[in-house]
Amino acid sequence: MANKTVMTDHSVAAYLEQVLPERRREDALVLDKLFRETTGFQARLWGDSIVGYGRYHYQYASGREGDFLATGFAPRKAKMVVYIMPGYSDYSEILSRLGPHKLGKSCLYLGALSKIDLDVLAELIEAGLKDLNGHWPVQET
Repeated sequence: MANKTVMTDHSVAAYLEQVLPERRREDALVLDKLFRETTGFQARLWGDSIVGYGRYHYQYASGREGDFLATGFAPRKAKMVVYIMPGYSDYSEILSRLGPHKLGKSCLYLGALSKIDLDVLAELIEAGLKDLNGHWPVQET
């Protein structure tokens, strides 16, 4: 069974320019810059709405394998979804300094970035990539 969300050749810049509402678009552009600077990777669009940085190949004992984004975000109408924590480690100390967020299985839900400490978010991105790379080698996209 293959992943439904795969890397595409669609323009990240064109996608980000059409994000609504405007405040979410502005936040998405801030996140794009932060992720590029923090990861050193160029952005790629995964599926039709996830901006990803880096990728990794996984293969489970069941035989299922595939490629997926190493980290990234999706600007949704209600919240910004940040795909950042691979689920292998406890990030509670970093998260306690981040600002208002809701925690998903391997993602964060953020409201306005003006309430988030972006330096802490960069620290979390780095920690998540290091953690992921210890399980599955992270590569440039």
